[in-house]
Amino acid sequence: MAAELRAGLVGLGSMGRHHARVLREMPGVELVGAVDPTGDPYGVAADVPVYREVAELIAAGVDMAVVAAPTVTHEPVGLELAAAGVHTMVEKPIAADVAGAQRLVDAFDAAGLVGAVGHIERFNPALQALRSRVLSGELGDVYQIVTRRQGPFPQRIADVGVVKDLATHDIDLTAWIAGSPYTTVAAQVAARSGREHEDLVAATGRLANGTVVNHLVNWLSPMKERLTMVTGERGAFVADTIGVDLTYYANGTFATEWDSVANFRGVTEGDVTRFALAKREPLRLEHEAFRDAVLGVRDEVVSLREGLATLRVAESLLEASDTGRTVTLPA
Repeated sequence: MAAELRAGLVGLGSMGRHHARVLREMPGVELVGAVDPTGDPYGVAADVPVYREVAELIAAGVDMAVVAAPTVTHEPVGLELAAAGVHTMVEKPIAADVAGAQRLVDAFDAAGLVGAVGHIERFNPALQALRSRVLSGELGDVYQIVTRRQGPFPQRIADVGVVKDLATHDIDLTAWIAGSPYTTVAAQVAARSGREHEDLVAATGRLANGTVVNHLVNWLSPMKERLTMVTGERGAFVADTIGVDLTYYANGTFATEWDSVANFRGVTEGDVTRFALAKREPLRLEHEAFRDAVLGVRDEVVSLREGLATLRVAESLLEASDTGRTVTLPA
């Protein structure tokens, strides 16, 4: 039997504790150490040592590492791990800015290492099923992708705003589902809660394949919502990534003759189908993909280069809001 991959974890906060749990449970991987200068607030390290410095984790010997520390540390920690020859997955966003993200991409490419970004929505079974059905042509031509991601402010976030922390989910999953990059974006942002960074954004854009996109994201809503809606020539898919549900609304072929119902439902009524899905935990699926990429079994991680592209769109949204203009992204 092949030896287990020795894994390290940087960051034991509210997200790091979940990574620690999955790393402990995953076959083929052994969690051998963690790094957090504040210690282990959730008591998840158990019997593995907790170091104050990344250099100490590297010295202990690790094959792979997960970085779940604050966004501003992603670049320096990632560069240190790349220099030591450690395959690394960093939580999203890839870095605090595009320049730092580019340095990470270059470092991991030069070292020939697996570098990944934790865009976990790609591993949600509802979105995986949605993408598969869209790419197989079930909708025909895709016209529009709309996302709504709303909820109360997470106390763990302090170093970036809602665009880089939360809207990056929607940017990444939209380009992934459509199989097409962003070409133009426009946005309005606001800070309404007294914090340093923006806490809501309303964004629009267009992808290279002509798909129109819209994202509504905030940290101000008392209710939590995670919806992705894809509309095409044959109907619409709606994915709820909280409940891990996927529903298909087919275009109708029969006109509704009862006027009051037609006004309420629309002029035609088609079938509505909610698909049965195997609801495995997205974080576990993400870790399995990273492990398998390190082993060379399959390559289904979100690459650092894809994370860079997502962050570039996020920064373009902020620029669009600042200038009041539509921003064109580089080809």
